[in-house]
Amino acid sequence: MAEPVQTDSAQRRLIRMAETISKALPYMRRHNDATFVVKYGGHAMTDPKLGDLVARDVVLMKQVGMNPIVVHGGGPQINKMLERVGIKSTFVNGLRVTDAATMEIVEMVLAGSINKAIVADINECGGIAVGICGKDGNLILARKVTEMRDPKTGELLKVDLKQVGEPAKINVMVLEQLRKADVIPVVAPIGFGVDDELTYNINADTSAGAIAGAMKAKRLLFLTDVPGVLDKNGQLIQDMTVEQARALIADGTISGGMIPKVENCIDAVNSGVEAAVIMDGRVPHSLLLEVFTESGVGTMVKRGRG
Repeated sequence: MAEPVQTDSAQRRLIRMAETISKALPYMRRHNDATFVVKYGGHAMTDPKLGDLVARDVVLMKQVGMNPIVVHGGGPQINKMLERVGIKSTFVNGLRVTDAATMEIVEMVLAGSINKAIVADINECGGIAVGICGKDGNLILARKVTEMRDPKTGELLKVDLKQVGEPAKINVMVLEQLRKADVIPVVAPIGFGVDDELTYNINADTSAGAIAGAMKAKRLLFLTDVPGVLDKNGQLIQDMTVEQARALIADGTISGGMIPKVENCIDAVNSGVEAAVIMDGRVPHSLLLEVFTESGVGTMVKRGRG
């Protein structure tokens, strides 16, 4: 009878690592050739160590046959630049009023420094990323935001946020061509006016949701600064249907800044995305935990049965 092989602590660690990789195999097969839209922002974007991990996760997703699309924000970086040039920011329900002078700075920061920094991070990790904004190839045709819902009352209010837009149409051909070229798109949320030919500042969450819907993505993944959606006892809600999400908004469980994120999830799912997940980007390798484990992380919004 053969004696069991004795292993030291280093070998045991390697075996556990191999077991972890092996357990990911079914998910690699399940997600092969599927599109995953990652909305990248918040703390993960301002912490270099977390940013490097996100870049590595995105490259790994691409290497195992998935098609990640990164859509990024940049509010804190825009604030710093506006302060540097002496332009004061005004917000209405979380959206920046963007006049022509502000739009010039927003475009410079989003489509310039931030976008290219993310591209560089992904490329340094072995991926091939290309940075674009919604104006490139008319990727995001936008219309001006003229009304928005009051987060407290739910009432629709007329607003004039200047050059703040919302996606009117996504040109999927641009993203499909990049997919065929085995390239990871990194998208800055700036659009081209479908009616007036102005440049529009678009909320990154809204842009990511519209792109995910147009691409019929398997997942829309929001990297945020919170664990996900919490119930009234402060406990994480791991998954919910669109109907349950609407009910939680109606009864006040989902409130404040979480409402538009959940509404973007609902819109994306109703547009054909299999599921949308609000997750904590501060957790190292949160993307891999979501994609390659059964329990995942954060809160998943999906269609109900029937």
